[in-house]
Parts: sequence; structure tokens; C-alpha cells
Amino acid sequence: MAGSPAAARGKLVRQRLLEAAVALVPELGWSAVSTRILAERAGVTPSVVHYHFPSLQALMIEGVLGAMREVAVAFEPALESVETPADAVDALLASVGEYSGTDPMSLLFAEAYLAATRDDTLRQGIRELLAGLRTRFGGWLAERGVADADDTAAALLAAVDGLLLHRALGPESGRIVSPAVLRRLVG
Repeated sequence: MAGSPAAARGKLVRQRLLEAAVALVPELGWSAVSTRILAERAGVTPSVVHYHFPSLQALMIEGVLGAMREVAVAFEPALESVETPADAVDALLASVGEYSGTDPMSLLFAEAYLAATRDDTLRQGIRELLAGLRTRFGGWLAERGVADADDTAAALLAAVDGLLLHRALGPESGRIVSPAVLRRLVG
């Protein structure tokens, strides 16, 4: 029964495990998260991890991709409120303004990108997430007459991603460039 109390408890435990993974990856680094540490953070026994997920890696991938998806789609509503491609560049920059490069979400992305170089499932998940975002943003740009819209969307998103990665190196390294520089890509 999907509506049973046991099913509801199981769903809650599963959610706590995913949230623990998302919190631990930036704190400890991908490779330092163990079943024991994750279970302790979620308030369950280690055996519960493997009851709900086929492996620790599968749990971490699902949690991290879910968190990354939330960040990626947060930019999309801004596209509904802007008219021009230049305004979209400003909205894109504003959507990442809260990330310092050393905040938990920035670190989660950096850890996930690094782990994806060694894990095909994670790499494919990130690839699909980015491809979807590029396609939607590229379509939006194309509707507004931007030349090579898909490539332009890819370049803009990669530039912002890179700037965020550089922020972790220090304030000078990752300062967001003048919006005018990125607006040239859509001009």
C-alpha cells in the first residue's frame, strides 16, 4: 500500500539519506563519504542505506543530481520575466550571485564534476542535466534571433560555470566579469 504508514516512513528515511549525502559531499569530499558516516548523519543504521539504495554511490549520485537539477532549473523562471538576450545574460549572472565558490552548493558542484570523471553514471547524469539546460536556453535565445543560439547558450553557461569554479581560488580569481563582456555573445 503506497499510502501506508510504513511506506511514508520509508519515503522519509530515503529523503533523509539523500539530504545527508548532499550535505556531506561538500563537507568531506565525495570520496570521504562512507556508509557509516552517511547513516549517522541521517539518523539511521548503515544497513538502512542498502535497504533503500543499491549502493552508497547510487545514493550519492541520486542526491547530488537532484540538488544540481534544482540549481539548474532555478535560472529558467528568470527567462520568463526578461525580454532580451542581454537581459537573459544579466539574469544568468544574478542567478549565480549568491554562490561564493566555497559555499556548500559550489563545493557540491565541484566535487560532482570531479567524481564524474571517474563514474560513468554520474557523468551521464550531469551531461543530461546540462544538455537539457543548454537546449532550453538555446531555444529561448533562438526565438529572439541570436545567431548560433545553441552554441551561444553552451558558451555562456560554461563561462559562468568556470567563473564559479574560479571563485573558490580567491576573490580576484572568480570575480564575475562585467556583464557587458558576456552580453557580446548574444549581441
